Amino acid sequence: MNIHFWGVRGSLPTPLTPDQVQAKIAAVVERITPKDIESEDSRTRFIANLPPWIFGTIGGNTACVELRTKKNTTFLLDCGSGLREYSVNGKQPEDGHYSIFMSHFHWDHIQGLPFFGQTFNPKTKIDFYSTFPAAERILEEQSRRPYFPKNGCWPSVKNQFTFHLIKEGEPFEVDGVLVNTKKMKHPGNSYAFSFEEDGKKFIYATDAELEQGDYDRSIKKNFFFENADVLVLDSQYTGEEALVKANWGHNIFCYAVDFANTWHVKNLYLFHHEPTYSDKKIHSVLQAARWYEDYTALKGVKINLAVEGQEIEI
Repeated sequence: MNIHFWGVRGSLPTPLTPDQVQAKIAAVVERITPKDIESEDSRTRFIANLPPWIFGTIGGNTACVELRTKKNTTFLLDCGSGLREYSVNGKQPEDGHYSIFMSHFHWDHIQGLPFFGQTFNPKTKIDFYSTFPAAERILEEQSRRPYFPKNGCWPSVKNQFTFHLIKEGEPFEVDGVLVNTKKMKHPGNSYAFSFEEDGKKFIYATDAELEQGDYDRSIKKNFFFENADVLVLDSQYTGEEALVKANWGHNIFCYAVDFANTWHVKNLYLFHHEPTYSDKKIHSVLQAARWYEDYTALKGVKINLAVEGQEIEI
C-alpha cells in the first residue's frame, strides 16, 4: 500500500500568511554565514540542514488521504480541500474509478468534493462508502444553488456515484483489500477505517477524542487497532488547549502516543493539525510527543507528523 497525504489540517483550510512567509525568510537570514554561500555545495548543505518548519510547510489543506493498493486501485479517505489538490496534481486511475471512504460529514471533510473536477466526467465511476444512511442527501444538499451555479450542482455529477452503506465492525473486501470500521467519539460520530493487504495494516482515525475505554484491552472491539503498521490519528491539541475544548471531538498528542503504544502500533502519524498552529508550533508538538515517548513506560512506536505531499510505503 502507498499512502499520500493531500490534506492534513483540521477544521478549515489554513494557507500560509505573508507574515509566516516573512518569518521563515527572516529565520533563514539569521542562520546564514558567508561560508554557507561560498559554493553550490555549501548552499545545498545549508538548505538541507534547515529545520523542517523553515524549509517546508505542514500544508494548509483539510483532510484528504490517498491510498493506492498493489493492484493500483485508488482509495480516497475523506474529501476535504486536499481533494482538489489531488484532482489537479495527483495520479489519476486509468480506468477513472475511485473508492471514497468517509469518516463523517463535517464541513472540513466534504468541502473539496464539489471541486473534484473528475466528477464532471461522465466516464468517472465513484464507489462511495460510509456508515451514514443519509450520505447521498447530504452531498445533494451541499452542492445546490445558491452555493454553486446550476451546472455545478448535484444533478450534474450524481450519476457518477454509487453509494454503499457499511456497518461498524463488519469487515468487507474492496479489490482484495480487507476494510473495517470503528466508531470514535466525536460530535455527530466519526468512524475510523482499517485497510489490510498482504499482512500489512493501515488505519485512518481522524476526528477522534480518545476516552479511557479506548485503551481497555478487555474490550474486544478495541483490537481494531492492534498491531497496525501505520496509524494516522487525530492529534489536534496540546494539553493546555484541550482543557478548554473538552468534548469537541479531538485528541491530545500525548494521549495519541499512549494509545499507539497500548495497541502496539509501529508508526504513528499525528494528523488533523490545529488551524491556528504555525508550522513551527506543529513541529514543536512533534518534538514534545517524542520527548513524552522517551519517558513513558510503554515504548516502541515511531512518531511522525502527517505532512501535505508526504508519501508512505507500507
